Amino acid sequence: MLTLDKIYQASFVLKHVLHTTELIQAPKLCPGCDLYLKPENLQVTGSFKVRGAYFKMSQLTPEEKAAGVIACSAGNHAQGVALAARENGIKAQICIPDGAPISKVEATKSYGAEVVLVKGVYDDAYAKAIELQKEQGSTFLHPYDDEDVIAGQGTIGLEILTQMDDLDAVIVPIGGGGLISGVAFAVKSLNPKVKVYGVQAAGAPSMYRSIQQHEQLTLDSVATFADGIAVKHPGDLTYQICSKYVDEIVTVTDDEIATAILALIEKHKMIAEGAGAVAVAAAMFGKVDLQGKKAVCVVSGGNIDVTILSRVISRGLMKEGRSTDITVALADKPGQLVAVSQIIAATGANVVSVRHDRSDENMDINSCLLRLRMETRDHAHVEEVKRVLREAGYQIVENRG
Repeated sequence: MLTLDKIYQASFVLKHVLHTTELIQAPKLCPGCDLYLKPENLQVTGSFKVRGAYFKMSQLTPEEKAAGVIACSAGNHAQGVALAARENGIKAQICIPDGAPISKVEATKSYGAEVVLVKGVYDDAYAKAIELQKEQGSTFLHPYDDEDVIAGQGTIGLEILTQMDDLDAVIVPIGGGGLISGVAFAVKSLNPKVKVYGVQAAGAPSMYRSIQQHEQLTLDSVATFADGIAVKHPGDLTYQICSKYVDEIVTVTDDEIATAILALIEKHKMIAEGAGAVAVAAAMFGKVDLQGKKAVCVVSGGNIDVTILSRVISRGLMKEGRSTDITVALADKPGQLVAVSQIIAATGANVVSVRHDRSDENMDINSCLLRLRMETRDHAHVEEVKRVLREAGYQIVENRG
């Protein structure tokens, strides 16, 4: 059984391996709340996962260590296992979904582990890992449904309570549930008054739905760029712990996650991956009641692929109304582009790209569509630009590019 003593034991084991991530105050992210960040994205390997992986490996028998270990992961658990295995002189084999960010795959290889890419998502990688484990006799290290792994993740809860004794709430990402199980168990065992909120991506709400319906469910599919929490089925042990210790689970959309990532970059110079930013997204978009409270968001990881990051930033800007696309119907004659540009410039918006389209079959023969992408201040500014263009006699074509 998971116990507080085991979490304290994990804390002792990890003390000389990992560093304690200090809380960072984040006053601009959630007005009306005294919000702090627990930046596990700054942890060794860029994620909290190394905590559970390292402690689990420290508990293996000499025979199990000799047989080697195998794990499955969307990337962060893989790096934790690979690092722990290298430090302990153990052979490691990791099954990773083929859609995982290249940066995570390469980082795992850099720690010396053998990587097996598996078509599909996490659950498919899990099935392959179990198959290989039976064939080879190695020790399987579950990424979340394991008492030792959960105890390792629970050290985050101990640290938070040590760093803040008047805490009201902690907000934690959920994939399979290992992180929140450890944090919730530790926090509730030491201070039952603290609220523990879990957050899942709306496109992968396996624990959210399971808790709502009081039974473990398996999703047919998951769809979110937050690959670290794209899990179809919650763990057996984590489901039980979440049912008992977690106060509420909410979901956030990919657009909200993207906005949170952008806010962390701009306001705190901090890089978070999709899974790592869901707690911040929940706080920013009022998914849980934090008004007048002191709360901590666990930023669980920062291993985001750079190519994905650029798209996420673009999506975040669009979500906040700081980047927008407008299509204007024009008479196809000289001077039109100059006139439109002058009107937009007068509002303070900045045109960053322009495209003429003369091929739309719904247009008049002597007209064209002018597709503009602009930098704007917010949604109100976008509406101001549209209003001024309409007042000047131009037609705004909605939902066309």
